[in-house]
Amino acid sequence: MATLRLDNVTKRFGNVTALKDVSLEIRDGEFFAVLGPPGAGKTTLLRTIVGLERPESGDVYADDERITDVYPGDRDIAIMFQNLALYPDKTVFGNLAFPLKQRKLPKDEIKERVQKTAAVLHVEHLLERKPGKLSGGERQRVALGRALVRDPRAFLFDEPLSALDALLRLEMRAELKRLQRDLGRTLVYVTHDQVEAMSMPDRVAVLREGVVQQVDTPENVYHRPVNRFVATVVGSPPMNFIPCTVGTRNGALHLKHDLFEVAVTAHGLALGESLAEGSECLLGVRPEDVRVAAAGDDAFGATVYTSEPLGGETVVDLQVGRTLVKALAPPSVRVTQDAQVEIAVDAARLHVFTSEGETVLSAAGEPIFSVRATA
Repeated sequence: MATLRLDNVTKRFGNVTALKDVSLEIRDGEFFAVLGPPGAGKTTLLRTIVGLERPESGDVYADDERITDVYPGDRDIAIMFQNLALYPDKTVFGNLAFPLKQRKLPKDEIKERVQKTAAVLHVEHLLERKPGKLSGGERQRVALGRALVRDPRAFLFDEPLSALDALLRLEMRAELKRLQRDLGRTLVYVTHDQVEAMSMPDRVAVLREGVVQQVDTPENVYHRPVNRFVATVVGSPPMNFIPCTVGTRNGALHLKHDLFEVAVTAHGLALGESLAEGSECLLGVRPEDVRVAAAGDDAFGATVYTSEPLGGETVVDLQVGRTLVKALAPPSVRVTQDAQVEIAVDAARLHVFTSEGETVLSAAGEPIFSVRATA
């Protein structure tokens, strides 16, 4: 096992800065995910850790040993690429044995380690087959086995499940999580899929254009995003953002919309230090925290734009003033296009952002806000 650390790493390709002052510490035995859209610098980050790219500035460490200038083959870090890169002319046994033969291990030890790895991945019955005769999931397991068989101190995975169909991705997510827990190895997992980033790792780093936005547990990244970008890339459908104006009433801070007002309790007084009266802000609310066909003082009117039944839930697009808001409703809620409905938002799950998109306050279950309809 190993602790991996990047200190102020910057990597450029010509005029493009792929990584900018990236500092991360990945703990010993941790399942660590890196989430970001295409072009965020995720693959470059992995290639820099394994030594396939050399940074312009900054350093890479493994167990407090500086490995920035160490040859990739001597870092004892295994990387699994998206395209799997299996040798088509070799059997499964030959693919698994290849990294061990390169290290000139005895034949008996190679055979023992290959068979042990094949048993862990449930591919022992496939050892004599070639990749062309395997299913997508079987090839995935063989590629994973080629990394495991080396018994490295850390594993790096570059979007390994992106080419699989949805059902197989679900199966392999569970398999990877189980394997990492059983093996206890440090694992860095790069993905653009927020479901993978939320369901598998101990912690996740959100990357945007080579800059780390937030590093935290998946739960905290979801409930306490540091900015609008993080709030958007984590969650499906993504968070809604409703423009509001900052005001005061009887000395208390209020966020005003044409259809409702959000009062800030004493717990949220720090909000006034970041937002001046009369300034614009964004009220963030996740689709699952919007209740359709609501009643009460906190309910306000909206128009159904369209709906998307998904079986276990329905995504309802609502026109709230000039803003389109998505809600997740149970299938028992039936709505028709252009219908007028009453909706409410969960005051204990609201977020406030500046107009530029920086987070000012996230309730995350705390009694910070109260909502009242105004029209």
